[in-house]
Amino acid sequence: MDFDYIHTELAKPHVTLTLLHEVYLRQAQEEGAIPYAYRTFTEHYHNFARKHKATMRIRRKPGELIEVDWAGTTLFVQDPDSGERIPVYVFVASLPCSQLAYVEGSFSMDLPAWIKLHQNYFAYFNGVSHILVPDNLKTGITKHTSKELVINKTYAEMARHYGTVVMPTRVRSPHDKASVESSVKAVFTWIIAALRSTTCFSLDELNQEIRTKLEAFNHHPFTKKEGSRWSAFLEEEQFALLPMPETRYSLAEWRTAKVQPDYHIAEKGMFYSAPYDYIGYWVEVKVSEESLEIYFNHMRIASHPTLIGTYGQHRTVPEHMPDTHRQYTEQTPQHALEWGASILIPYFD
Repeated sequence: MDFDYIHTELAKPHVTLTLLHEVYLRQAQEEGAIPYAYRTFTEHYHNFARKHKATMRIRRKPGELIEVDWAGTTLFVQDPDSGERIPVYVFVASLPCSQLAYVEGSFSMDLPAWIKLHQNYFAYFNGVSHILVPDNLKTGITKHTSKELVINKTYAEMARHYGTVVMPTRVRSPHDKASVESSVKAVFTWIIAALRSTTCFSLDELNQEIRTKLEAFNHHPFTKKEGSRWSAFLEEEQFALLPMPETRYSLAEWRTAKVQPDYHIAEKGMFYSAPYDYIGYWVEVKVSEESLEIYFNHMRIASHPTLIGTYGQHRTVPEHMPDTHRQYTEQTPQHALEWGASILIPYFD
């Protein structure tokens, strides 16, 4: 059997050992040879891959998915003025096929931090997997039951921008996240435990220490096979990742608001107009650093540049106003004079 061919074919989407065994059976029959049974076939491939290849492709295909999670243990940075120890949450991403990992610390576990950390590990891997597999964190997953899956809109939008999809682990199914939990355990030994006595005075300083430990972890030789996580990634997985998009995703958060009687919505102390027909309706609001967009039933009804500076500013589009309001605001002294002149009754001696 040509095991190099089998190993290469297994990297392709939807190709399985069962399918390759069927092809092998047909070839053996055509050649008049006695074929191996499926169990023997897989055992021979398993022995070949374990001895000669860095990765196994029976359970995971290259570039198929990335698993992400927060480590259960926190690190700390010390405030240089007060001496206070500030907790740092540790984010871990893992490629199950090559076992390559990415680790970074964050002061927060909120949505902006979650999105930023995803973008950072995409850049580290220089590619994106076809599937993102987070745990059922409220940051990214709004609702997940046996009947319904609701992904946070910002998280889903970020995934679409990078050409991937989000498929969280099933509730109460620990086997779904075995790879990332294994990486978290290794990261705890190599990074978290190793930095337990290291004093850092800023998040950047701590992340530099984490990156040093991470590189040592990813380049450390495997104990039972040749190569390292990094060499396995370069040789057998990087090619299968999706390419990075030309532009970086611009974070946008989704909120809800009610269109007020003055046909404006409020967002962080600023006011933005919507068509007056939607007064009293609840709308969805997409907010980024550059723009604010208003949606009703998934249809965009208004778009504004995001206001910055003093609270209380208004951004009003004239077309959003009732005709009477618009006529009033567009009045000028010249209009008044012209109107007055048009109704004057000529005086005759």
